Amino acid sequence: MPLIPLYGHDAIRERLAAQAQAGTLPASLLLQGTAGVGKQRLALWLGQVLLCEADERPCGLCQHCRYALQLQHPDLRWFFPHKNLGSDTEPDAAKEAFDTDVKERVDANGLYERPDGSMGIYKYVTRLLVQLASKSPAMARRKVFVIGDAERMVPQAANPEAANALLKLLEEPPADTTFILTSSEPGALLPTIRSRVVSIRVAPLPEAAMRRFLADSYAQAVLPNLLPDELLRLANGAPGTLLGGADRTAAMTKARALLSAADSGREQLLRAAFTVGAGKARGAFTDVLDALTVLLHERARDAVQRGDERTARAATKAVPAVEEAKASAAGNVNPQLVAARLLDQLVQAAR
Repeated sequence: MPLIPLYGHDAIRERLAAQAQAGTLPASLLLQGTAGVGKQRLALWLGQVLLCEADERPCGLCQHCRYALQLQHPDLRWFFPHKNLGSDTEPDAAKEAFDTDVKERVDANGLYERPDGSMGIYKYVTRLLVQLASKSPAMARRKVFVIGDAERMVPQAANPEAANALLKLLEEPPADTTFILTSSEPGALLPTIRSRVVSIRVAPLPEAAMRRFLADSYAQAVLPNLLPDELLRLANGAPGTLLGGADRTAAMTKARALLSAADSGREQLLRAAFTVGAGKARGAFTDVLDALTVLLHERARDAVQRGDERTARAATKAVPAVEEAKASAAGNVNPQLVAARLLDQLVQAAR
């Protein structure tokens, strides 16, 4: 079964395709942006571009493109967080496990829930990367490695060796190899890794691209049973956030608790800050902040309809504070401290 088509990101695609055609694409890239905007699907598309040998890339018709679209191309490898197999795992066993994980994602047409906080990219994965990168391409003229959620190799995830091993590989990449990292939390990557990749910001999808995604038959089979306009509002330009209903419901519940706490006393504020930032996964906290942005837009819109200018103005003023909190959460900052500061800013905005 093929992957769902890549929707949107037209400007980035045009630029990357032109660089690939001219041979000027950097050997190591970092696609960064809000969770769920399609960074890994964009990375896989770029891998297809790099492997395709047609005049207009990707042609979608050649053997390289057909294999890449089904993630069966031996020169296109996709790695992402998964359950720890153990530090003694050999590269062959790691490859077999990832082949299974990738097949599951392909069977789901590339529509998958965000990995939970217990998953990571461990040292044995980079041992496998080093081994694969040392080999010649099997079919194409080059090899492409896509590493999704690359921030899961940080020391805080108890696997600094993985990040350091990848660093050595990025320092001296083989001439026939391209690395494409993606991250929703680039501040959590080791600075030494960030300094060796060219970062590209991937923006949320505009409404037209979102509507094309929502009309896709693959997407309709797994999305919540809501009207398109409701899905548009919930996604806020990040279609991947619509996958995994339970996680999104939990994030929305915590976001509502934050807003409620901002209208309450100091004790309630502190309790909410502690609760919302108590999760081990930094990504879960970011999901709450994304949900909070949606709720603030809702509050502003509803207030305008009621003619309540004060509430509308307060909600609008609070949105930049949430974006600032997202930037802080992407770095090595305690989520509870970020939540406490954000709640204080929400209170200030309401005055």
